Amino acid sequence: MSNQPDTHPTPLGVYDKARKETITGIEVIAIALSLLWLLGTALFFLVLTPRGTFNGAGGALQFVMILLAIFMPIAMIWVAATAARASRVMREESQRLQTAIDAIRQTYVAQSQGRNTVSEPSVAKKLDEIAAAQRKTESALATFSSSRMATPARPAIHPPEAETAGDDQVALPLGTSAEDMQPPPDRPDFILALNFPENAGDKAGFAALRRALKDRSTSQLIQAAQDVLTLLSQDGIYMDDLRPDMARPEIWRRFAAGERGRTIASLGGVRDRSSLALASSRMRTDTIFRDAAHHFLRLFDRMFTQFAETATDAEISELSDTRTARAFMLLGRVAGTFN
Repeated sequence: MSNQPDTHPTPLGVYDKARKETITGIEVIAIALSLLWLLGTALFFLVLTPRGTFNGAGGALQFVMILLAIFMPIAMIWVAATAARASRVMREESQRLQTAIDAIRQTYVAQSQGRNTVSEPSVAKKLDEIAAAQRKTESALATFSSSRMATPARPAIHPPEAETAGDDQVALPLGTSAEDMQPPPDRPDFILALNFPENAGDKAGFAALRRALKDRSTSQLIQAAQDVLTLLSQDGIYMDDLRPDMARPEIWRRFAAGERGRTIASLGGVRDRSSLALASSRMRTDTIFRDAAHHFLRLFDRMFTQFAETATDAEISELSDTRTARAFMLLGRVAGTFN
């Protein structure tokens, strides 16, 4: 008989089936003990016990007792052997199950990294197209600015009020970039952009993202949020999987006013132990992740301080439920921002 495991390939690798063993070491020990007991009882009843002891009226009862004395211990030996073998099988199955779970997790993380690798170029391409359109507007102004920088310094001259050209275009002061002239995005667009598009067909989400990226400070925050979300996804941490305890708008306003400590501790409402442990471990060991996380936390803090000045409680609650805000709750708790 063969004691080698029966294996076959699966998408997760080679899976070990239960070993097909007819006789194991446990059965060998049980057989040896049974034979030893039979030998001992035979020696006792056939050699040491005088003949004629079991004759008479009580002979039948004594015969039954002899059978019990012989076979009851043997039965107990085999019950113990069966229990030991069942325990061994359960341990082996538990080990195989744990191996399969680890393989599934590794495969899930690998697929997630592959999905991010495929999706990131498309998002980056869209952002590059937006940036290219902005650079076209700035190119002419940059030419004039560079030529003026070569001339000797002169007192600043306040430009006259904007004059309307023949084609109804307003003349802008030289040296002012198109990004600086863009008004900040509306709060609905701002909140929708911080949540990022749900999928490739989310036209409203992409439209809000394009409008928000025209503002320089918003664009910096969105880029920082995208960086940390990508890094977190490498460890299998996704904001859609988190279900944080949502803090009240007045707690967020206290945070915007500069309060720290126990009064605003409820902002770190992420309770998922696995995500917190993975993020905390990477914060300690990965310098790139740590720098990106702290950069994102600073930008979010500065943004929310300005946002809370004019936002309503409903708008604060809506913003706190975005993917960017959930990343802030997770990383802020890991970094001790709410302590």
